[in-house]
Amino acid sequence: MSKLVIQVNQPGYGQGSSYQALMFANAALEAGHEILKVFFYQDGVLSTNHLQSPASDEFNLYQAWRELAQTHNVPLVNCVSAALRRGVLSASESAENQLQHWNLEPPYQMGGLGELVAGIEQADRVICF
Repeated sequence: MSKLVIQVNQPGYGQGSSYQALMFANAALEAGHEILKVFFYQDGVLSTNHLQSPASDEFNLYQAWRELAQTHNVPLVNCVSAALRRGVLSASESAENQLQHWNLEPPYQMGGLGELVAGIEQADRVICF
């Protein structure tokens, strides 16, 4: 079975790519593949904002990614530069920038492009959405 890195480049709402990436990840795991990490890049980092509040009758993509990570021990990594530009901050970035609030919570984590490259070196395939 293959080792995969999934890269999400589009936001969770307004585009279907993040949802498609999630569905692909679930199918890949069911088929026995290993997902080394999901890397949220560009507008994909908007999928990781824990302040999202979809209507009660809508699919909660943010929560679905969390469940995938927790169930299958898949790291969910945000590109820190893309996230900061788009107002997605962890508690540590919030403190560094002297801000009182943050909107990134575990299991989501910040990382640089180096983490993406390290994952690519170990992966058999990189799938971008």
